[in-house]
Formats: sequence, structure tokens, C-alpha cells
Amino acid sequence: MLTRSRSLAVLLLIGCLRPGASASNSDDTSLYRSDAAFEDVLEGLKAAILERGLYINNVMDMGEMLERTGKDLGMSDPLYLQARNIEFCSAVLSREMTREDPARIVNCPFIVSVYTLPEQPGTTYVAHRTIPLATQESSAAMARIAAMLKSVSEAAVSW
Repeated sequence: MLTRSRSLAVLLLIGCLRPGASASNSDDTSLYRSDAAFEDVLEGLKAAILERGLYINNVMDMGEMLERTGKDLGMSDPLYLQARNIEFCSAVLSREMTREDPARIVNCPFIVSVYTLPEQPGTTYVAHRTIPLATQESSAAMARIAAMLKSVSEAAVSW
């Protein structure tokens, strides 16, 4: 049943997207897609981050971790063909956002995900948490972070 629901959600989402387009997957996630190969999009994301003078902390192989733990839990259906999260930081932006509100420390590091789905091996997705418009309107730092996340994600899918 989970697989059918997941497949339906993916199909509904695909109907809203075109190559290189962005759309909000939900209120808290921004999603972009590309017909480029997973590795190309991943390298494009890394380049976009580094070109902006940002520091990559870690590249996490989420697909492998979820596959491994799924087997341990008796859930062997594949969720992703490939999936990686890139954690990165900007000392300037992190400092600005936490100066405005110390609780915003939860937004650091910034994370952008790149993945492919078993049902769509020719499509690579890029996703990041969406910063609500109300937050962007009340916070110059968060507006800059939202623009940066959008910019690196768009650069990755057009690489």
C-alpha cells in the first residue's frame, strides 16, 4: 500500500513539473528536476556551492543508508536509485541569521538533496527546505538564504 501511495504522489508531482522547472513539493520543500544524469547534477550542485564561496561540510549517501537500514527493518523496497545530501555552510549567512534569531541555529548547516527514483531513472531531483515567505519578508538574512538555496538548486539542474 505504501508503494502505491508513494507512486501516486510521484505521478501527481511530475504532472506539475517540466525539465529544469521548480515547484514546491509541499509547504516545506522546494523541488527542481533535470533530465541530466545524477552524477552531473550532483557535480553541478557542488560547483554551484563552491563558486559562491560556501564550504561543503559533508556529502551523505542517504540512498545507501536507507537501503541498508530498510533491509535491517524488513523493508526492502527501494526508495531511491541514488540519493545524496550535501551539507554546506556560509559563515556570513549563518552568523546573520542567528544574530536575528538564535533559534535559527537549526537551519545550519544548509542541506540540498539530489536523488533519482526507481520509477523514473532518467529524472534527477534536487530538493531543499523552503523558507516561508513570511520569514523572508521579516528577515533580510533568511531572504538571502532562500535566494542562495534557490540559486544553487537551479544551477545544479541546469548544469
